[in-house]
Amino acid sequence: MEKIQIFDTTLRDGEQSPGCSMSAGEKLLLARQLEKLGVDTIEAGFAASSPGDFESVRSIGQEIRESMVVSLCRMVENDVDRGAEALKDAHNWGLHTFIASSPLHMKHKLQMEPDEVLKATTKCVERAKKYTDNVEFSAEDATRSEPEFLVQLFSEAVRAGAVVLNVPDTVGYTTPDEMYELITRLMNEVYQADQVVFSVHCHNDLGMAVANSMAAVRAGARQIECTINGIGERAGNASLEELVMAINTRQQYYQYETGITTEQIFPSSKLLSQITGVSVQPNKAIVGANAFAHEAGIHQHGVLKNSLTYEIMTPQSVGIKASNLVLGKHSGRHALSDRIKELGFELNDVELNQVFKEFKRLADIKKQIFDEDLEALVTHGIRKHTDRFQLEQLNITSGTSVIPTATVIMKIDGEQVKKAGFGDGPVDAALNTIRDMTGIDCRLTSYVVKAITGGTDAQGEVSVGVDQDGMQLTGRGAHTDIVVASAMAFINALNRLQARANAISPQTPMKQVAGI
Repeated sequence: MEKIQIFDTTLRDGEQSPGCSMSAGEKLLLARQLEKLGVDTIEAGFAASSPGDFESVRSIGQEIRESMVVSLCRMVENDVDRGAEALKDAHNWGLHTFIASSPLHMKHKLQMEPDEVLKATTKCVERAKKYTDNVEFSAEDATRSEPEFLVQLFSEAVRAGAVVLNVPDTVGYTTPDEMYELITRLMNEVYQADQVVFSVHCHNDLGMAVANSMAAVRAGARQIECTINGIGERAGNASLEELVMAINTRQQYYQYETGITTEQIFPSSKLLSQITGVSVQPNKAIVGANAFAHEAGIHQHGVLKNSLTYEIMTPQSVGIKASNLVLGKHSGRHALSDRIKELGFELNDVELNQVFKEFKRLADIKKQIFDEDLEALVTHGIRKHTDRFQLEQLNITSGTSVIPTATVIMKIDGEQVKKAGFGDGPVDAALNTIRDMTGIDCRLTSYVVKAITGGTDAQGEVSVGVDQDGMQLTGRGAHTDIVVASAMAFINALNRLQARANAISPQTPMKQVAGI
């Protein structure tokens, strides 16, 4: 299979994205990871732009050995000289020169005539060629340039010594069909086109950067310029991870390969996010948090049976440990059962049904169910159906100008009991009412509340300690409503008191064994 060269410009074009500026040390750290990832070329920066960028390009060139390191240069002699100076001690390096070629850019930005652009190109490419054989030439805004002029401009660059011709879709304007036609024409008409490598640099303003890049490859381009996470000017560049995995996953269709170590894709994405502080959106292809996440019950069931049902690549192939079956209101019994087993719990069908019922109730309240939530559901719920006291409903009235009142509906020995009571606060009112309903006289010795997971919709876990004439036990309850969690914890403690008393003397009422 033919190899597609991957030219990474995260450190140059990517850094120009607002909020993605990096220090020299951070750039070097990312360059090391790019080399580990296996990119063919690293565009380290714009050496002539500042002393800091010069030093950054220099240090990267001196350390990186496997990938080629290049510096971007305008068609200005000083830019070429500074780029060469920064990289002269590098192990493997080149220069990337560029000039605008569209009528719009030539007239309003460069204020140059086409003939002047041709002369500047020849002069600077020849100058760059004196320093290195690895010279790339880019025609900025190529996709809005006159095709005839592009053929002429690229031909002059080849005659001057360029070995890579880059066709940038600078403002993300073109479409895949247009890109295919343009590359095909250039490869047919540019001087000695068969002796050079055609490259593309696509921006994502219309969301077609990856599609345009792949269209160019199908037409004959053999280098793609891209960035990690697709960062870059405005809407960003073609995303390296999407391009590489498209080639890998659809290899029978494209018949190409890259030298990328795909298992390093996710680590590279995470490192860039950590350095810049800019995270990828959850639904980002390949590296987004949802890329290998499944919440729908039908999807989860399919993935558990065979991951190929809903995954066209394995998470391990891009450096992610495993798929993430996100538990939420759309999840089914199979996913819940599988996750509970992973947590180390063995439930029978009756217990699983009980937990599934509570899980669905909680999922209607919370956006996502975490492992800690499941542990709480299993711990507090699997034996609920055997308890003497069961909470069915709890309603609280409380505020600054009313007496806290609790209305409680419970099942006691299978029979429904209703009662209302008062207290100093909502929790006190609830617990006082429950105490009166059960007839168990005990003292609350401790009351602890903690959040099981983060977020405002987190479950709160309440732990209460009770003492009945020397018999001390702890009860726990979990719910998104702290008052309900408190009632559940208190009832759990009362059930444990009842069970302890029955274990001591099954025939003796609880009040008679108090104090043992």
